[in-house]
Amino acid sequence: MIADLVRKSRTYRRFYQDVPISEETLRGLVDLARLSPSGRNAQPLKYKISWKPETNEKIFPTLGWAGYLKEWGGPVEGERPAGYIIILGDKEIAANYGIDHGIACQSIMLGAVEQGLGGCIIQSVRRTELAQVLDIPERYEILLVLALGKPKEEVVMVPIGLDGDIKYYRDANQVHYVPKRTLDEVLLP
Repeated sequence: MIADLVRKSRTYRRFYQDVPISEETLRGLVDLARLSPSGRNAQPLKYKISWKPETNEKIFPTLGWAGYLKEWGGPVEGERPAGYIIILGDKEIAANYGIDHGIACQSIMLGAVEQGLGGCIIQSVRRTELAQVLDIPERYEILLVLALGKPKEEVVMVPIGLDGDIKYYRDANQVHYVPKRTLDEVLLP
């Protein structure tokens, strides 16, 4: 059921790096994105996938991880993503991609969860560096990077505290907590 997939689709930042993701799996996830709605049906998004460890090693250092966790530098070797999907905007098709890449991300992440995978949608990307290491032509704008793998961490949703702090955090056991507003807080009367 879709509600179960949404509840399980959390942001994971640590993975079992030794559990590979196949090219076929990544192509299937991109196919879900391809079939998703697109503003004006322009379909301006393109995708670059990576499942090979040597390519993943080039991608990883171009990414920023968990801005609220200042003391954490990102996943260590052995806990890094096993695959990536880079979402690109084709400038020859459109100058503005609207919310297409958000819709595509949601389709990919729900598809990943359905297969027992998890991921992190990363917007903090050194785009020029990533374009160079992957030899992405100037025609394409890097919009987002999706880091994917078999999750190696527990992510728990909790109510926002009385102080109103929405920042995610980790406890001593590295359980990752994500404060969420209640349904009544987000519904206007």
